[in-house]
Amino acid sequence: MPLDTDPFDAERLHEACGVVGIVAPGTDAAYQCYDALYALQHRGQESAGMATCHDHRITVVKDNGLVSHVFADAALRALAGAHVIGHTRYSTSGSANWTAAQPVFRSVDGAMFAIAHNGNLTNTVTLAQEAGIEFTTMLSDSDLVAELLAHAVDRGKSVAEALGEVLARAEGAFSMVILEPGKIHAVRDPHGFRPLCLGQLGTRDEPEGWVVASETPALDVIGATFLREILPGEMVTLSDIGVTSVQLLEPASDKQDLCIFEFVYFARPDSYLMGHQVHTTRRRMGELLAGQGHVEADLVMGVPDSGVPAAEGFAKASGIPFGYGLVKNRYIGRTFISPDQVKRAANVRRKLNPLRENIEGQRLVVVDDSIVRGTTTRALVRMLRDAGAAEVHLRISSPPFMWPCYFGIDTPTRDDLLAAHRSVAEMNDFIGSDSLEFITLENLRAAIGLSGECCDACLTGNYPAPVPVTIGAAGGRW
Repeated sequence: MPLDTDPFDAERLHEACGVVGIVAPGTDAAYQCYDALYALQHRGQESAGMATCHDHRITVVKDNGLVSHVFADAALRALAGAHVIGHTRYSTSGSANWTAAQPVFRSVDGAMFAIAHNGNLTNTVTLAQEAGIEFTTMLSDSDLVAELLAHAVDRGKSVAEALGEVLARAEGAFSMVILEPGKIHAVRDPHGFRPLCLGQLGTRDEPEGWVVASETPALDVIGATFLREILPGEMVTLSDIGVTSVQLLEPASDKQDLCIFEFVYFARPDSYLMGHQVHTTRRRMGELLAGQGHVEADLVMGVPDSGVPAAEGFAKASGIPFGYGLVKNRYIGRTFISPDQVKRAANVRRKLNPLRENIEGQRLVVVDDSIVRGTTTRALVRMLRDAGAAEVHLRISSPPFMWPCYFGIDTPTRDDLLAAHRSVAEMNDFIGSDSLEFITLENLRAAIGLSGECCDACLTGNYPAPVPVTIGAAGGRW
């Protein structure tokens, strides 16, 4: 059977990965990178890897599994050097096997480098064809970029020059860290689809190193101070003597197209994105969702974990008491399971268990972050009814998810998205809830506080960048 996500998460949205880059002179930075990757484990659980540079040699350690499984103490001891990049992965483009684990390493004409990438390119086939590279489903975006960079370096370009040449032709999403002897480059695509931030070790007056990472908690855990987010199209270069910045690529517009689901679901609640703490925005989503309409209920509960802050906000705004109705098994890990939808739905109980005494006889408002295929949500509603819930009113803190993402979210084809071809009433009937309501896009943006920012293509079909196929009724992954 194929390796899949756990039975509950198999139906949920997944981000591509998390990246880290650290320059910490006088240390073996792999130990700090381990902690930073651990803080980003939620962004990918298929594989983890690091690349360090010591004595002008790059060493890569990577494998399938969680950060804690891949990096035992012996593996960390092998990763000497003050310069390190790290990666934790959930696959979208490319295979989910070991060959797709990152960082990706290349050595050419006396130069060497390693790459770790978060996002999804949308013109990989075209790029491969232009370079005469055979593109297969086993080739990841990062492998392709590494090959293209190697070709440019072989023609006499520096790694930095090669990045400008290659990424100028790339379309889609990339927040990328590149290690070469003596420095780390970090670059973000011109839209800013995926997050990437810059931090400093030590103090402003006495810096002890520099860090880039997908989210701010990766800085917090190693004692780094958050400085700012890397701008769309910007490349920062970290070295022993400091940080330099160039506008490598022209920004796509005067705004950022950061994925709106970073706020809804992907990012940790203690992350700061575009000046806003994620937990605060999720509570506000629940408050505004409650204001969209009245419901008679006895208890507001959230689906762990991302639905809980929104449930707290809903309870505050509605006056309905907040409580816990589900316990999440946090130790289930990844399993070899059948992808069959019925089996996935039936196995929701492996991930969540109802608190019967809290919900028996109660009219429940159940707050969750999204509905994708709907089979897991239907199983969840059935489980709550079996536990004695008198009514189940679903409230969703994102608008209906109607379109596939091509920029780093692992989504099914459009035909498999419940909201793509059903009205809210029809979705409610399919799921079996007593009522169903989604937050409006206007209220979602108001909760975040960014009225003109963020990519919302999965909700609206308005893609801010080219996508690889014409999207029709059966549009989706390629």
